[in-house]
Amino acid sequence: MSTPHLLPNGRVLRYSFHERLVHWMAGISYVYLLLTGLAFWSPWLFWIAAALGGAAVSSQLHPWAGLVFVLAVVRMYQLWGAQMKKTPADKAWLEAMPHYVRNEDESMPSVDRFNPGQKILFWGFWWCGLLLLLSGIILWFTDAIPWSLRFLRYFAVIVHPVAALLTIGLFIIHVYMGTAAERGAFGSVVRGDVSRAWAKRHHQSWYESIVGESSAKK
Repeated sequence: MSTPHLLPNGRVLRYSFHERLVHWMAGISYVYLLLTGLAFWSPWLFWIAAALGGAAVSSQLHPWAGLVFVLAVVRMYQLWGAQMKKTPADKAWLEAMPHYVRNEDESMPSVDRFNPGQKILFWGFWWCGLLLLLSGIILWFTDAIPWSLRFLRYFAVIVHPVAALLTIGLFIIHVYMGTAAERGAFGSVVRGDVSRAWAKRHHQSWYESIVGESSAKK
């Protein structure tokens, strides 16, 4: 993964093209999984499957979209997993959460490239993604599972929707934080860059490390 750096136009590269590509692969496949999954979960929402090409098409594409999502999540783990580890600064940030909720960013402790909230989101999707993969494979190949191992079917039937509902909650938080709470965050996963003011305000330690790297190269 390339190190974020200062750009010639005075902005800061937050996400490389590869990182953004992987992010959108995960996002688009997840939205498709969300819609088709809800369609098969409740008769009241079955119209979604009809709008997406019909029940047969949705049921066939759902597990394949699940594989795309899992592969994207695994790649994100390879890209960001090391940066998502808990640090001593995370505790101070979490204790100052009321200031964050009130948009009092000047009262928040300095954080690196990802704040503790983003780390919780990341690990939530990671573990739920693994549960969805395991339970999804069982549901995909149910006919191949012998009756003596029927407990696996019960496991999948319970775990798959529970893990999916947890990801829906995380997804709603992710969309809200990226579009409404932190203005400029959504643009960073589209264009890849943010303003220096945004970087310094929301991720000061990360910004200072970039400035330091830039100065060292000079």
